[in-house]
Amino acid sequence: MKYLVIVSTLFVIGSLVGWVIELFFRRFVSQKKWMNPGFLTGPYLPIYGSGVVVLYAISNVPLGISIKAWDIIVRIVIIGVGMTLIEFIAGLIFIKGLKVKLWDYSDRKGNIMGIICPQFSLIWIIVGSLYYFFVNPFLVMGINWISENLIYTYFIGAFIGMMVVDFAYSIHLATKLKEFKELQDMRFEDFKKEFKKRIKSINLIKKEKDE
Repeated sequence: MKYLVIVSTLFVIGSLVGWVIELFFRRFVSQKKWMNPGFLTGPYLPIYGSGVVVLYAISNVPLGISIKAWDIIVRIVIIGVGMTLIEFIAGLIFIKGLKVKLWDYSDRKGNIMGIICPQFSLIWIIVGSLYYFFVNPFLVMGINWISENLIYTYFIGAFIGMMVVDFAYSIHLATKLKEFKELQDMRFEDFKKEFKKRIKSINLIKKEKDE
């Protein structure tokens, strides 16, 4: 039970913080505008939630390395590889399964299928290092406190419930891509806009016919 609480709490925290980070990144770095950075409708990114769970595990599981400096170096390398692998698997699932691009690194050197690239793998290593040295110690204390005060797990459960409903809705929306072949393989935020326009047009035509 304790481990379930820990994993669930980490997942929720990571999903929320990740959404905020991506929101500002797209506003001031990539898209230069305010936009929902996620696949889901709500303010959370499950891929970041999974990432925080992985970060927590790698930072706290004993590796059996006696030399402290090498222990840290190995952990940071594993973090970079792990986060890149999560990004690749998530991107591949959506591109191959739903024909949706959640992000696109095709214009960056050394990219693989536009899903991962050396530049962002380096960013993951930097983020992982910052997490390990500055965030993990406080997060460990906070998670331990929450796991000992189980009343807060009800909020975690309710939040995950909302994410599940949101995920089901977004999957339903994404499957509509198969009905519009010309919209396949476009970025998800662009697809949502175009899809809504088409739905409005269809409803308008039906309304005119009924009249």
